[in-house]
Amino acid sequence: MKLLGKLYTFWVIIVFSVFMIILLPGIMIPFLLGNRFSWIGYKFLWIWSWIFSVFTFIRYEFHGKNNFEKGKAYIYVSNHTSFLDIPGIRLIIPGEFRPIAKKELLKIPVFGFIVKAATVVVDRSSHESRKKSMEYARRILTHGISMLIFAEGTQNRTKELLQPFKDGAFRIAVDTQTPILPMVVINAGKLMPPGKLSIRPGKIKVIALPEISVEGLTTEDAQALKQKTFEQMKQALLDNMDA
Repeated sequence: MKLLGKLYTFWVIIVFSVFMIILLPGIMIPFLLGNRFSWIGYKFLWIWSWIFSVFTFIRYEFHGKNNFEKGKAYIYVSNHTSFLDIPGIRLIIPGEFRPIAKKELLKIPVFGFIVKAATVVVDRSSHESRKKSMEYARRILTHGISMLIFAEGTQNRTKELLQPFKDGAFRIAVDTQTPILPMVVINAGKLMPPGKLSIRPGKIKVIALPEISVEGLTTEDAQALKQKTFEQMKQALLDNMDA
């Protein structure tokens, strides 16, 4: 069984790498041409995510698609337990968005180029970098492009359902009057445990929760908004413990 597990993990890496290389021009070139064409790059990322799911036998099950309003910008707030979160999140979100990504992802061959082009990269150890990434996120939202923020700030490697949330997403939400759309990804950490290069096939559930309005809220309300989002996401995780 251990041998089969290692062979499967190797197969997943091959699928990840080969199709990423094949689709790289379609992903990268639109981003190099500017925001006007970046939606094309996100279409190719959707295609890559679908291929990854099919060829690795990792099935994504989606709930709450009706909570997305076409053409509306959101701050998507999600939990994060594994790399396997990423394809599922891309597949459920309609249209383009900009994730905030840690700078360490730039070191991954091929994938690092996409991270640099398609995300807002932040050095978590640098206050200045975090500040600049938040300022850039505000500019993106004013152009009607959604943001994706993992509110825990990193992968959850604890036994808790959620780690405490950082403030950034919620301050940006009230500053730009952009609604929060919470999402939870369930079972990704079981199929690919954080910090381990060990993957197994299975089902991952991605749930989009109803949006949380920020209309009329001010900076003083950011903490309450953070707590409300945390509680809704935690409840969704509790409700799907057996998924």
